[in-house]
Amino acid sequence: MKRVAKKWVRRKRFWALVLLVGFLVFAYDFLQLRYSDQSYEAFFEEAGLAELSSIDYHIQGARRLRYVEVGHDTLPLLVLIHGAPSSSAYWRSYLKDSTLLANAKLMAVDRPGYGYSGFGKHETSIAKQAELIAAVLKEKRTQHQEIVLHGSSYGGTVAARLAMDYPELVDGILFQSSSLAPGEETTYWITYPTSHWALSWMIPATFRVANAEKLSHEEELLKMEPLWHRIRSAVTILHGTDDGLIFPSNATYAQEHLTKASFVDLIMVPGQGHDLTWSRPQLLKESMVNMLNRVREAHHGISGNNLTPAIATRP
Repeated sequence: MKRVAKKWVRRKRFWALVLLVGFLVFAYDFLQLRYSDQSYEAFFEEAGLAELSSIDYHIQGARRLRYVEVGHDTLPLLVLIHGAPSSSAYWRSYLKDSTLLANAKLMAVDRPGYGYSGFGKHETSIAKQAELIAAVLKEKRTQHQEIVLHGSSYGGTVAARLAMDYPELVDGILFQSSSLAPGEETTYWITYPTSHWALSWMIPATFRVANAEKLSHEEELLKMEPLWHRIRSAVTILHGTDDGLIFPSNATYAQEHLTKASFVDLIMVPGQGHDLTWSRPQLLKESMVNMLNRVREAHHGISGNNLTPAIATRP
C-alpha cells in the first residue's frame, strides 16, 4: 500500500512539474505582451495605414523609449499611455480606428521596461518615466499645437506626473481607471513572493516590471501629492463604479486635487470594473474626441459660451 502511495506522489509531482514547465513556456512565448516592429508594420499594412505610420525610438542616457505613430501631422496629437503589465500593443484596435484618426494623430508609447523600451528593466520613478515621454513630446510640439494625454491605469499616473512637470506640453488629459490616490488600490498577495529574487526569475519579465512598479507605487504617488496644482489643462476622469483593482476613490481624489485645471469632467461608469478599454470602447472613443474638440476650441479662442463649465460630474 505504501509503495502505491509513493508511486502516486511521484506521479503527481511529475505532472505538476510538467504543468509548471508548460506554463513557463506559455508565459515566455505569449505573455510578454509586446508587439515587434515587424508585427506593427504588418498590422498597419493590413489596415491600409502603412504610409501614415511610423515606429521610432528615443534614446536618453541608458534608456530608450519606443513609440508608434499613425495619422496626419496637421491634427492634434493624442498620446496613449498603457498600464501594467502591458505595452503599446494594448491600443492596437484604437490605432486603426477611423473616427480617432479623423480627429487626431495617434501615438502609443512602450513605457520603460515594457514592449521594446528596455524590456524587463524596470523604472520605478514616475518622474523619470514622465521625463522620457516629455522629451519626445518636446520634439512633436512644433508639429502639433494641441497635445492630449490618455492614460490607462498606471499610465494615468505617468500622464499626471507629465502634466505636473511639463504643463506647457499638455493641453488635455483623460484619466482612464487611473491610479492617482496613494494606497487606494489592490495589491494581490502573489505580488510579494514573486518579487523575491528566489522566485522572480520564474515569471515573465513584463510581470517582474509590473511587480516593481506596484510595490513602489504608493511612495511615488505621495511624492506627487503637493504637485497637483501644476496641472492647468482640461481633464476628463473616467472610472468604473465597480473597479476592484484601482478603487473609484481615485477618481474623486483627482477631482478634488485638480484645483487649477481649466476644466474637470468626472464620469463614473455604473456597474463597470477596471478595464473600460474592452467593456466600454465607444465611451472611451467619444471621450477622446470630446477632449480633442475641447482643446482645439480653446486653442482657437472659441467663446466660453460654447464650452462646458469648469467642473462637471456625470453618473
